[in-house]
Amino acid sequence: MRKFLQEFQAFISRGNVLDLAVAVITGAAFTNIVNSLIKDIVNPILGVLVGRPDFTNLFFVLKQPPEGFDGPWTYDALTKAGATVLGYGAFLTSVVQFLLMAFTVFWMIKVVTTLRVKLESEAVAKLSKLSSVLPGGKKEEEAQKEEKPAEPAPAPAPEPAPAVSAETTELLREIRDLLKASKSA
Repeated sequence: MRKFLQEFQAFISRGNVLDLAVAVITGAAFTNIVNSLIKDIVNPILGVLVGRPDFTNLFFVLKQPPEGFDGPWTYDALTKAGATVLGYGAFLTSVVQFLLMAFTVFWMIKVVTTLRVKLESEAVAKLSKLSSVLPGGKKEEEAQKEEKPAEPAPAPAPEPAPAVSAETTELLREIRDLLKASKSA
């Protein structure tokens, strides 16, 4: 039993299981947001356009309720009374919910991807600027690649590191901050 509990603890504490748990919880909360968006914003707008604010009461009665039924002719009341009702309004509401959820997820992924690409391009621009400023940077490396000697030359003695300018230090700080921001996003 102890080994079983240890294996279970190892399984639960793995990163991907915890990520999945966070995703499920976030998804449930996000579903509530989309449901509210549909119920409180989209349905009234569509209701004004279509003429009905509530799609759940769009239905066809296939089998009449028992004789003596004098309740309201709503989907819920008819199904409770035993009538067979084809509720296409509930289906339309589910389709609208799905489309809104898919659009919202697409929009969120598009925004995050755009931000990530922008941050990465800024970091690359800063790195290229930095590499052109530092000794042994990009320009010197490209020149060395183009001049491939026939025989490898003996390695020169290491030179002392040059003093780093204030501009270089500032560029390095900006790159560090951009990388931190992109990891937390």
